[in-house]
Amino acid sequence: MNIRYITPFIEAVEGAFDQMFQLQPQALTPYLVKKEEILDWDISGIIGIAGEARGLVVLSFPADLAQELTAVLTGQAKDTMDEDVTDTVGELVNIIAGNAKKGLEEFRLLISLPSIVQGHHHQVTWPSGPVPIITIPFSTSRGHFSLSVGLENIITT
Repeated sequence: MNIRYITPFIEAVEGAFDQMFQLQPQALTPYLVKKEEILDWDISGIIGIAGEARGLVVLSFPADLAQELTAVLTGQAKDTMDEDVTDTVGELVNIIAGNAKKGLEEFRLLISLPSIVQGHHHQVTWPSGPVPIITIPFSTSRGHFSLSVGLENIITT
């Protein structure tokens, strides 16, 4: 795995969380996941990548952290997974994918609009073929979340 291609994603997460929430997420040890793995999260924002590489960027949270981050942005306490929470997760993954794309300028990449998957232990459908998926867990003072990246022709094992 070439860490050079993971670094733009880590930096994008750190920048977005610092700017939006005044949080300093700590990237933990990245690891490879299997495509059929079921995520132990409650909500995930997904961005498709196309162009000289194809794949997905997936930002996943437990419900309580997603609700808490939404409350910071809206100024209103959240105790349900409502439309505001969905919008927050979608906007976050969009910002992170867009900023990471800048760090991968040697590849002509296009990003899709975000999609959201909800439900405890949900599963993400990754592109077919030999696309390695790297998950980067993050820790903050408010909880844990993860960013998973699967990009053919960029991330190799």
